[in-house]
Amino acid sequence: MVNFPTWKKVLVALICLLGLAFAAPNFVDEETTKQLPDWLPHNQVNLGLDLRGGSHLLLEVEVQAVIDEYLETLVDSARAELRSERIRYRALGKQEHSAGVTIPNADEREKALELMRGLDSAAETSLDGDRITITMTDQQIAERRTSAVQQSIEIIRRRIDETGVREPTIQRQGDDRVIVQLPGIDDPERVKSLIGKTAKLTFQMVDLENSVDEALAGRVPPGSQLLPMLEGANSPTGQQYILVKKRVAVSGENLVDAQPTFDGRDNQPVVSFRFDTLGAKKFGKVTTENVKRPFAIVLDGKVISAPVIQEPILGGTGQISGGFSVQDTQDLALLLRAGALPAPLTILEERTVGPGLGADSIAAGEIACLVGMVLVVIFMAIAYGRFGLYADIALAMNLFLILGLLSLLQATLTLPGIAGIVLTIGMAVDANVLIFERIREEMRAGRTPISSIDAGYGRALSTIIDANLTTLIAAILLYSFGSGPVRGFAVTLAIGIVTSMFTAIMLTRLFVVSWLRAKRPTELPL
Repeated sequence: MVNFPTWKKVLVALICLLGLAFAAPNFVDEETTKQLPDWLPHNQVNLGLDLRGGSHLLLEVEVQAVIDEYLETLVDSARAELRSERIRYRALGKQEHSAGVTIPNADEREKALELMRGLDSAAETSLDGDRITITMTDQQIAERRTSAVQQSIEIIRRRIDETGVREPTIQRQGDDRVIVQLPGIDDPERVKSLIGKTAKLTFQMVDLENSVDEALAGRVPPGSQLLPMLEGANSPTGQQYILVKKRVAVSGENLVDAQPTFDGRDNQPVVSFRFDTLGAKKFGKVTTENVKRPFAIVLDGKVISAPVIQEPILGGTGQISGGFSVQDTQDLALLLRAGALPAPLTILEERTVGPGLGADSIAAGEIACLVGMVLVVIFMAIAYGRFGLYADIALAMNLFLILGLLSLLQATLTLPGIAGIVLTIGMAVDANVLIFERIREEMRAGRTPISSIDAGYGRALSTIIDANLTTLIAAILLYSFGSGPVRGFAVTLAIGIVTSMFTAIMLTRLFVVSWLRAKRPTELPL
């Protein structure tokens, strides 16, 4: 153990230099970091919500909306099938988890039952008297719930990434809830608005054959729907409501890009969009067949624009105008690029942490680290003399290595993470204490200094590895099964264990062995 080859010395020095280099950006502000040469590390430790300030949101995915949409599709398909087979029906509609239709003619019920079974083979289709009911199974409902929540998480992540928020935390909680933590956001209201919008875009033809006034009076014709105009949008009828065909001509799912831009004619902010191949084909066909007719651009159940098709649009591109501001076009383009949420989101809980509170937490953490380190340094110096000072130097390097690794890995430091660092300060000298006490025992047994050091490091090593390995396993389990602050604690604890093993076994031993070879002492300063 007293043999320390040159390649090990170079490796230890290189690791320490890299640790200092990666930790260095944390001691200057972000503007100074940007001015550093490209070959130097630039990453700073990401601060969590409790240290940097920001917003914590608890969202609920309205899964029933997904089920309702599926049942609406089922009802439309049933209507089309029954009409194509000329089967008379009445009371076709949906309930909470089922869709049903009444077939008055007994001779047609069996045929209608087969048609209904063909609409969804996984659902339970039953005949009770003259009523046929298609009921979703528990497995279908669970699958749609899981799919809706997972899709919502992915789309929320895309939208937040577009805003530039660093290290957001987005994770599922329970069956239909999502936790969103946004550290350091400058405009929480805008981010909440972006997250909460479903952003379901459709292109539908305007119904010119029927009267909007009759629809407003409650007589909406079959196959059409009455939708409100977005505030500030121009209506072709001059009214705040517009009658559109239910059938979706082109869906927003076919969009591949959307960008904020300006109209070349009047220099007004607009959103330009581009379809994929299938969408371009559909859009070209619709615009070719409906020249001089208005079509509605519908976003989340509101018509944002209803332009008249002047000529066929065959290139798969277009633009959306509607009296937008520049910020509106940027947000709308962001939403369209990220995709539509499968279901609306409801904000159940909102907590905002101010930057001042975060700064107080950082200051308290710094004081705790400083006090803990000073006490450990004093104890080691008094208890073990020169060897204790070597351990103190290694302890300081241990903190730089932790900071450097957090910066390199871009891990998020939270208040519990600071607690993990404080705990690591105490644990970092445990290995040295075990080694030094073992060396003392060997000296009392009559061994020479070189033999005592060799035996101390050799025989204490297995104990050190066992103790740190069990703690590392606990940290891994905390990270695997924990969430949020618990994970922050686990990350810093695990990194601290690895770095403290390195500084105790390698760095402190390098100091001791170098001193031993230089001085050749007859007694050890323990």
